[in-house]
Amino acid sequence: MRKIIGGTLGNCVHVAGTMNYLNLAEKENFKTEFVGIGLSVEELKDIIKEKKPDIVGLSYRLTPEPLNNILQELKENIEKDKELKDITWIFGGTEPTALVAEKYNIFDKIFYGTEDIDEVIAYIKGREDLEEEQYPKNVIDRIKSKYPYPILRHHLGLTSMEKTIEAIEKVAEAKVLDVISVAPDQNAQEFFFDQENMDDSLSGAGGVPVRKAEDFQALYNGAQRGNYPLLRSYSGTKNIERFAEVLKENLDNAWCAVPLFWYSELDRRGPRTLKEAIVENQRVMAWHGKRNIPVEVNDPHHWSLRDAHDAIAVADAYLAAYNAKKMGVKDYIAQYMFNVPAHISPEKDLGKMLAKIELVESLVDDNFKVYRQARAGLASFPADLEQAKGQLAASAYLAMAIKPHIYHVVGFCEAHHAAEAEDVIESCKIVRGIIKNEFLGSIDLTKDENVQKRKEELIKEAKMILEGIKSLSPEKEDPLSDPDTLVEAVRIGILDAPQLKGSEIAKGQLKTRMVSGALYAYDEKDGRIIPEKERIENILINHNLIKR
Repeated sequence: MRKIIGGTLGNCVHVAGTMNYLNLAEKENFKTEFVGIGLSVEELKDIIKEKKPDIVGLSYRLTPEPLNNILQELKENIEKDKELKDITWIFGGTEPTALVAEKYNIFDKIFYGTEDIDEVIAYIKGREDLEEEQYPKNVIDRIKSKYPYPILRHHLGLTSMEKTIEAIEKVAEAKVLDVISVAPDQNAQEFFFDQENMDDSLSGAGGVPVRKAEDFQALYNGAQRGNYPLLRSYSGTKNIERFAEVLKENLDNAWCAVPLFWYSELDRRGPRTLKEAIVENQRVMAWHGKRNIPVEVNDPHHWSLRDAHDAIAVADAYLAAYNAKKMGVKDYIAQYMFNVPAHISPEKDLGKMLAKIELVESLVDDNFKVYRQARAGLASFPADLEQAKGQLAASAYLAMAIKPHIYHVVGFCEAHHAAEAEDVIESCKIVRGIIKNEFLGSIDLTKDENVQKRKEELIKEAKMILEGIKSLSPEKEDPLSDPDTLVEAVRIGILDAPQLKGSEIAKGQLKTRMVSGALYAYDEKDGRIIPEKERIENILINHNLIKR
């Protein structure tokens, strides 16, 4: 195990940068030690002779002029002492002090204070000069190369192929993003294989108008520069098995994102019946599982987006992961969308996410790994762009509490206009600024008493929902992955949402209300929260599934 010692020079007492570097190095299996502040060259020499390090990291962040004398003395000592010559020296400071350090040709690496975490990690790992090889070509390896710091994802899809390719090239060159999620337009998502049914007047609505496999290849080629971001795409709303093959062959799709219940008659975003959608979605999960391609079942937040109460979203998070595991998925990406609904309190929001995490990760075993992906809810962003930047930062900071493997950056501008390259880059830089705070050691918000109380409440209620679904088909071996049972759970209202009112397949009778920052099932007539046990029992009694 190689040994790094670090300290500050002269009368400099600013230790945060040095401690950050040592913390990162320790996570990469270096033996590290902070040896003091304001060290003289003589003190440093004595420490080196005692500690015998392989690497010495020095920092100075004050007025640059006095640094000249210190480094001149250090250089003279290194030239006279073989033990000092054999050490790898690194320096970190402000740009003015780093420019002074350059002049003395002592340091193997100089950090100017402007580097991104990716550059720092790459240097520690010894990959700094390997260009393309520095950037893993699949999402799991990319995650492992940076964790506990998350990789970043952002969606991108402009109104023409030319604009989108140009934007991808700019984002890749900026080296701020690890995964670009291609957003095909609505026409492509539904009619890629029967384009005679497209409404050409809607071309480019909702994303980039991809019309042939070669279009995906062109998008992929645009990303082969900079930090070589991975690409992935929305899975479409029809013929999604065929679409999965196109994406894998032409985009090297980093992972599949598919719902369990949605893009069907339930949300009218596709022509499939609910049962057809569940069956086909499960087949797509299985298709990717066989090929060891990660899968995200982007289902739970769809219930929350339609004002289903928090317990339903938590139960569905488990259902989504359970079905992915049942279909043979080995690497599961669990998306946790904060700020949904937009006025949920941070305290209750974090409790909700922790409840989802505990249930989802109860499924982990040697053949099923879970990776956390966090993001902000789009509806929480104001149209005022300056306020929106604040919301992006606030949501990202809260999300860091769950230690995500992936942070899905939502462009701060999305409530105002579709994100272009400059917006994507700026949004990613805002989030990267938040992640830098993790260097310093953040407050563990998950330990808050009220957060934990809400988590436990929701786990208990979610389990009641899951047991209610199981009770619909007691004769079946596995009701939670049985399409007929899942359809029935929606039809009778165990899974329901206020915005499904008028649906031909969902009950659409659920009423919910925000109370003290959390969303509950609510009895408007009596003005009270409906306990989940009571809600489930009433549904089962009304459908003669249990006796009163």
